[in-house]
Amino acid sequence: MTFFHFVKNKTWLQLLQQLLKERRALNCKHQRQITEWLYQDPSRVRALEVAEQVMQAQGIKDYLLAAGFVRNLVWDKLHSKELITSLSDIDVIYYEANELSEDKDKSLEAMLNEQLRLPWSVKNQARMHIRNGDNPYVSIIDAMSYWPEKETAIGVRLENNEIVVQSAFDLQSLFSLEVTYNPKRSLSAFNQRVKSKHWLLTYPKLTVICSH
Repeated sequence: MTFFHFVKNKTWLQLLQQLLKERRALNCKHQRQITEWLYQDPSRVRALEVAEQVMQAQGIKDYLLAAGFVRNLVWDKLHSKELITSLSDIDVIYYEANELSEDKDKSLEAMLNEQLRLPWSVKNQARMHIRNGDNPYVSIIDAMSYWPEKETAIGVRLENNEIVVQSAFDLQSLFSLEVTYNPKRSLSAFNQRVKSKHWLLTYPKLTVICSH
């Protein structure tokens, strides 16, 4: 390798490192904004508190309140909605490889409802690959990485009295008001979800991204 090529390659490496650094910084900024918005919503804070109480009591640490619980909040804020869009369900996902019974999910839903009456929907992601026809998932983040649209693959939980934000993908598209097709799922499944959820009517600023 000549000195010129060495310098050129080093320059490209430095540029890539800088881009990754900027991307991580932007992701952290988005996470902080999500946390701020959550704290401004007493109903979501209460749901987080109840979920923490129940899941900790059951010894489940790897869990998230996911999907629309976070996604819709961001879209509401970016559409300047005065009233928060109501949620048809509160998705609680967790990962417990040694307990794959659906009865456990129902039991957790009952415990959550004893504390706070909400449309809780609890799913152990350690078994959801069976329904979806995928290889076994290794974590809740891995499971979310198979969801039809990337912006839904985000969740939060309380941990040591602080909100933790976790996502399977970069958060920029969520804040860019995009609905992005995930090629791990079929395009028809993605299109059906976009249509059935009526997202483009509820959130007219959204742009659907179907490219791989």
